[in-house]
Amino acid sequence: MYGYYPGCSLSGTAKEYDVSTRAIFKELGAELAEIPDWTCCGASAVESVDRDLAMLLPARNLALAEQRLDVDDILIPCSGCYLNLLNADQKARSDKEAMRAINQGLALEGLSYAGRIRPRHILDILLNDLGPDRIADRVARGFDDLLIAPYYGCQALRPYPVFDDPERPSSMTPLLHAIGARTLDWDMGGKCCGASLMTTHKDMALKLVAVILGEVGEADAVVTVCPMCQMNLESFQVQAFQVSGQKEFVSILYLPQLLGLAMGLPEESILLGKNMMVTEGVRKKLQGAFALPA
Repeated sequence: MYGYYPGCSLSGTAKEYDVSTRAIFKELGAELAEIPDWTCCGASAVESVDRDLAMLLPARNLALAEQRLDVDDILIPCSGCYLNLLNADQKARSDKEAMRAINQGLALEGLSYAGRIRPRHILDILLNDLGPDRIADRVARGFDDLLIAPYYGCQALRPYPVFDDPERPSSMTPLLHAIGARTLDWDMGGKCCGASLMTTHKDMALKLVAVILGEVGEADAVVTVCPMCQMNLESFQVQAFQVSGQKEFVSILYLPQLLGLAMGLPEESILLGKNMMVTEGVRKKLQGAFALPA
């Protein structure tokens, strides 16, 4: 069993990421226990306002999981949330003064953190705990006609290279191969999409998105593991193409959505209809995947 921290995005704009994550973990026989009374981790904004609060917000969620759940690891699908919780955990473990300050703040709510629990990204758990073989055993629909561009973004990989190489990430590849899909060998997997620059320095962010989408080539879709990346790559395509001149739209899917479809889950159970950018050609491929023999 894993503790589960959905975070704010997965409770709102990235609901499809949450629903598909829960669905595939159920299919894989892995139980998720949502952290009771979890709150925002601070996202990317709090640190610029209050560094102490930027530590306390994620630490509170760690403390709740440690004290109220019988688990060793917390599954975190959102890369931004993962980075914040991991950062708080790493600083608390390595700096006694930081641990003291964190627990002093948590004590106001009757909580404490001992550093016993591990925040882990969804990719880490899928690859290193459950594994490609377990995923392959659950495959009901073949996707050998799909060429996928795996996109990781920044926050799952930097500054803590816990489970993958931030310069040449590859942790998604065995998972995609397990469902029969081919993967694009490209250099954009770990490049920044602009993240929240899309609201503060939009011209720069659109250029970054345009470069990434321009390298997709013949791939059928980009697969992501980050709500911010997903939003930037799918909802700003038209504006990015005004920068680059590109004319072919690119389908953007969350990894658990594609894995869920491969496991035979219906589109409505992984909320494919909420995706902003799935081209008609890719949708036909997803719907027309052949059923594997029993």
